Amino acid sequence: MNYYSAIDLHSNNSYLVILDQDDNTIIDKRLPNDLDRILLALAPYKEQIQGIAVESTYNWYWLVDGLMEAGYRLHLVNTTAVKTYSGLKHADDKDDAKWLAHLLRLGILPTGYIYPKDIRPLRDRLRKRLQLVQQRTRNLLSLKSFYARQLGRSISTNDIHRDVTDFQLGDPQLNAIIRPNIELFVLLSHQIELIERSLWQGFFKGQQEFKLVRSIPGIGQVLGMTILLETGDIQRFASAGNFASYARCVESKLISNHKKKGQNNRKCGNRYLSWAFHEAAHHSLAHYPPIKAFYASKKRKTNGMVAIRAVAHKLARACYHVLKKKEPFTMNLAFQ
Repeated sequence: MNYYSAIDLHSNNSYLVILDQDDNTIIDKRLPNDLDRILLALAPYKEQIQGIAVESTYNWYWLVDGLMEAGYRLHLVNTTAVKTYSGLKHADDKDDAKWLAHLLRLGILPTGYIYPKDIRPLRDRLRKRLQLVQQRTRNLLSLKSFYARQLGRSISTNDIHRDVTDFQLGDPQLNAIIRPNIELFVLLSHQIELIERSLWQGFFKGQQEFKLVRSIPGIGQVLGMTILLETGDIQRFASAGNFASYARCVESKLISNHKKKGQNNRKCGNRYLSWAFHEAAHHSLAHYPPIKAFYASKKRKTNGMVAIRAVAHKLARACYHVLKKKEPFTMNLAFQ
């Protein structure tokens, strides 16, 4: 007898369901988020369980990693792609878990990529860097607005980055207001630098794939690290179009008979890859005439936002081929 399991994961509890091959419920129970308790409930059926579906909620790491280490076959559910069963007037955690197990049994469960556990901390560390950069930017803007309010003049962003401690005022009361921003800016800058240096020296320095990605216009050290860590194994993408879609570099619209009929979820995909390729698109315009000419041609027909997305789309497709073929970027192939 084959069994199929699903776990509806929440912040402090999980709802476990096991179905047999005839869709009969074997187990349905709510358990605390305790790996040992969940493994104990699954243990009598371990040899017959064909797979376990787990929702890709914000806190799935501990559960998926623990179950995989225990020898179970895991399926990380793509929750945005799951079609809910509309025939129920009432649905709860039990019904959600049973529905996922049912889809798993039929072989039609939409699943996501389970990022390798050993590399995941590197990716999450780089994501933490981006969060720190955003916090530093908020401090920088607060500092600039304070000066504009108190002195009636603006200060250069480059000057702040050069030495933020130069921006002290003669009034102790005003210095007391601005000091927290200055100290936070210095602290955040230090932490950002530590993350960048540790990733570069500990993982990326001398790596061939990193050199290949850096050959793409507009991609520097941070963007290159972001693209490689967020992409993972390039073989998981069937085509350049799939990769560009995952990077949110394609339009999300529905067309029938040459008419727009609606719009898909434009946020489906990886927002970090989207950021990286759009940043690379902006950087590449300043130094590569063929890309600038392509951008200008697109802008004349549409607008600046559509044109920069078209450049990002080109760079994403180029990145796919560079990583797939293990060959450096060629301008003529991407921007003719």
